[in-house]
Amino acid sequence: MAAVHVVRRLREAGDWQREMDGILETMCRKMECQRGILFRLRELPGEGFAQSVAAYWIDPDFGGELASPTVIMQSIINSDTLLERLQEDERQGKIFSGHTRDLDGFLRTDFQKQNIKSFLSVSVFAHGHLWGTLAVNDCVAERAWTDEEEATLHIIALAIGDAIERSPSEAHASEVIRRTMLQASLDAIIVIDEAGSIIEFNPAAEKMFGYPRSAILGKDLLNTIVPIYYRKGYASGAEYMAGRGAPMVGQRLETVTQNAAGEIFPIELTATEMRVADRRLIFGSIRDLREKLHAEEEINRQREKLHQNEKMAAMGSLLAGVSHELNNPLAVVVAQSTLLHEFAGDPQTKVRAEKVRAAAERCGRIVKSFLSMVRLHPTEQAETDLNQVMRSALEVTAYGARSSGIIIDTDFATGPLLAMADADHITQVAANFLINSQHALVGITGERTIKVRTFRNERGNPGFSVEDNGPGIPEAIRSRIFESYFTTKPVGVGTGIGLSISKSIVERHNGNIWFEEVEPHGARFVVQLPAIAGGAASAGEGPARSSGLRHALIIDDEPDVAGSLSDILELMGLKSRVVASWTSAADVLTGHMPPDIVFSDLRMPGISGIAIYRELLSQQPALAKRFVLVTGDLIGAKAEIEALPPQQRPQILEKPFSTLDVRGVLSTVADEAAADNGAHI
Repeated sequence: MAAVHVVRRLREAGDWQREMDGILETMCRKMECQRGILFRLRELPGEGFAQSVAAYWIDPDFGGELASPTVIMQSIINSDTLLERLQEDERQGKIFSGHTRDLDGFLRTDFQKQNIKSFLSVSVFAHGHLWGTLAVNDCVAERAWTDEEEATLHIIALAIGDAIERSPSEAHASEVIRRTMLQASLDAIIVIDEAGSIIEFNPAAEKMFGYPRSAILGKDLLNTIVPIYYRKGYASGAEYMAGRGAPMVGQRLETVTQNAAGEIFPIELTATEMRVADRRLIFGSIRDLREKLHAEEEINRQREKLHQNEKMAAMGSLLAGVSHELNNPLAVVVAQSTLLHEFAGDPQTKVRAEKVRAAAERCGRIVKSFLSMVRLHPTEQAETDLNQVMRSALEVTAYGARSSGIIIDTDFATGPLLAMADADHITQVAANFLINSQHALVGITGERTIKVRTFRNERGNPGFSVEDNGPGIPEAIRSRIFESYFTTKPVGVGTGIGLSISKSIVERHNGNIWFEEVEPHGARFVVQLPAIAGGAASAGEGPARSSGLRHALIIDDEPDVAGSLSDILELMGLKSRVVASWTSAADVLTGHMPPDIVFSDLRMPGISGIAIYRELLSQQPALAKRFVLVTGDLIGAKAEIEALPPQQRPQILEKPFSTLDVRGVLSTVADEAAADNGAHI
C-alpha cells in the first residue's frame, strides 16, 4: 500500500517537484542506494539531446519505506495506460544498468570521479517525448540489479511522466523564460561541473570566445579559455576556479581570458556555485572589458589633453606677462641707442650705438615672436615674406642651436618670397620645426647640421623646409607624428602638440605640410602655401608726410618710455607733449595746441588706453582716427579691441618699437588723414 501512496502523491500533487525529494529518499532507502537522481534532457538544435542535472537528489542518511515492486504492480494493474507504456518501454529496452568499469570514455571518467560503482536508470517520457532519466547509483560496491528493482524504478518513472503532463503550464513557462534569458544574455554564460568540464555555453560566449558550442561542450575549462600561462599547477578548470589563496567562486573580479585564436583580453567575471542534485556546478557570467577599457583610455587621454592645454594656456599667460615687463625697458634701449647713433659726434660712438640698437631690436623681435606664439587670435592673413619668417624663427631658436654646436645652413629664395599668411602663426610653425631638429640632434656624434630652405615650386607656390641629419623617424610611427600629444621625446622634453598645432595652422592657410626621409639618415619637414598674384611689395619708408602731423600727445605713466618715444618723434619732425596721467579730454586738451596724433599706453594706473580711445571716439571722433595704442601686452587688450567695429579700431604700436615701427605708424595715420581730407573736399 505504500507504493500506491507514492503514486497517489504524484497524481494528487499540485506541484509534483516538491514531492520528489521524499520519493527519491524512500526509493533509495528501500533499494539501499547512495544516490537517486532525476535527470532532465534538453534539446540541442540539430545535434540531438544532452543530459544535465535537474536538481533532485537524496541524502542516504534519511530513512523511508517503499513497498515491493510486485505490490506496486498489483496496485496499478487497473491503470491500463501505465501498464501499456511499461510494456512498450520494456520492448524498446529503456532500462539501462551496469558497472562503471564496463564503460569507456568521458562517462566512465565522470562516474569514477563521483565514486559510482554501479548504476540503474530508466527513461522518463512526458507529452509523447523523452523528457529525462530517473537513476539510482551504488557508490559502495558493484551490484547486480534485480528485476524487482528495475520494475520499481520503471513504475516511478512512469508516474513522474504522468505528473509532468498534469503539471501547471507555469513550470514550462519558467523553463522557456530561463532558456530565453540564457540565449539572449549579452554577457557570456559558461557553466562547468565539478570536474571542470563545460556543460553550458551560450551564444554570447560563442561570439566572445570564437568556439562553436558543439565543439566546446564537454571540454575542460582549463584547456580552452584559461590563458596558457595560468594553467600550470592546476589539474582542471574547477581547481583553477577554486584558486590557491584567491578563489574566484563567489567573487566579482577583473581578470583575463583567452579566445580560440589565442588572444588574451580583459574580462569581468562573476562566478557562483550551484548545488544541483548531488552535483556541484559553477556558473560564470563574463563581460568583455575591452570596449570599457578603451573608453576609459580615451577619457584619460582627453583629460590629459585638457590638462596640457591648461598648462600651455598658463605658460602663455606667464610668457605674456614677462614679455610685457621686458618691453618697457627694451623700448627705452632701442629708442635711446637710435638717438645716440643719430647724434653721436665721432664714428666710434656711432658704431657702438648701432651695436647696442641692433642687439636691443633683436631682443625686441624675440620677445614679439614669443608673444605671437601664444596669441589666441584667429588667422589674419596678409602678404608675408617667408624669408623674413624664417629669419625670425632662427632668431628665436638661435641660442639652442649655438649652445649645442649645431651648424645652421640657410638657402633663401632671391628677393621677397611672398605668401598670403599670418606671419605670427607661420613663424610658430618654422620655430617648432627648428626646435624639433635641435632635439633630434641631441646625442648625435660628429657634425650636426640643420638646413633651412625657402623656395618657390614649379607652380609658383612658396614654401620652406627644415632638414636635419639626426636619426630620422621610424617608419612604424610616421603616420602618427601629426597626432595631438604623440611624442617620442623623453618626459619633460616635449608635450607632443607642436606638430599637431603646426598641421592645424598650415591647413587653415589652405597649405600642405609633410615629412620626408633624408638619406642616409635624417628628417625633413616641408610646408607649402598657396601662391598669390603680384610680385614683391615694397614698403615705403619715408618720413612723416606733410599732412599736418606736427604735434603729438603722448600719454604714458612710464617717463623713460614716453621720453624715448618723444625723442624719436622729434627726430622725425614732430613736437611732443607728454602726459603722465589722464583725467578727461577737456582737462588734458584745453589750453594746449591741438595734437595731430595721440599715442597712449595700454596699461596705466586708473585708466586704460582703450578707455581714453573710447572717450575721444565719442567726443572728438576726428582725433580718434589718429589715435595710436602703445602696448607690450596685445593679448590682454585683444577682446576689447575686437569688440570695436573694424573701421573704428585704433592703430597699434607694439613695444619695443624701433624708428622703423614709429615711421610706419606715422605713415599709416598720415595716409588715412589725407584720405579723410580728400573725402571732405
